[in-house]
Amino acid sequence: MSEAADPRPDGGELLVVDDEPFLRDAVAASLRFLGFDVTTAQTGTEALRLARGHPFDLMVLDVMLPDIDGFEVIRRLRGDGCQVPVIFLTARDTQADKVTGLTLGGDDYMTKPFGLEELAARIRTVLRRTRPGAAEPGPVLVFGDIELDQDAYEVRRSGHLVELSPTEFRLLRYLMLNPGRVLTRAQILDHVWDYDFGGSSTVVATYVAYLRRKLATHGPEVIRTQRGIGYSLRLPRPTTSVGPS
Repeated sequence: MSEAADPRPDGGELLVVDDEPFLRDAVAASLRFLGFDVTTAQTGTEALRLARGHPFDLMVLDVMLPDIDGFEVIRRLRGDGCQVPVIFLTARDTQADKVTGLTLGGDDYMTKPFGLEELAARIRTVLRRTRPGAAEPGPVLVFGDIELDQDAYEVRRSGHLVELSPTEFRLLRYLMLNPGRVLTRAQILDHVWDYDFGGSSTVVATYVAYLRRKLATHGPEVIRTQRGIGYSLRLPRPTTSVGPS
């Protein structure tokens, strides 16, 4: 039996750019351990040279570099027609910087200090979203009486429109792509949250509660809690009457 062309479904070729040797080497070593091919650079000029000469799957790019900053690196690459996905790293936690990075074509934005596990999770999320040829499900997902239209960005239950926030929509979509499967909180964080993730798994429980409340308006409970593990989407148990008629 032949294997797929890429033996590491979560792997890819990454360019990590940071002028702090300890951080750069730690990030590179961690990502290599997880199965990524990693090239490193310490200046914006070097990053431009490497990115122009090789089609990387993703770039992890520090904003504050000693020569030209990360924002300028991306401006120049986008001007060249290079659309490599980018996750920005920065010590500056300001909304203006986040807006700038994402407006320039960045795919995510992380503030230092950060956890290596969270960085790896965000890299996988961006790669799943941006790799060409990734298999996509049909536009309408159906589970019981729930319909989720990915093109129209609408959810209906028993024919009734259910108004969901973008995060609630992504959460329900992930559950509907995995019906009956118990999804851990870590898996849900990995697949649902991007740059706006606040760093605590309690956010999953909060949004599950929001989603449950909205879906319950037009039908019975379908999101089950597996205590200490996570959540699953299951059809409601049939109700039967017992006793004298």
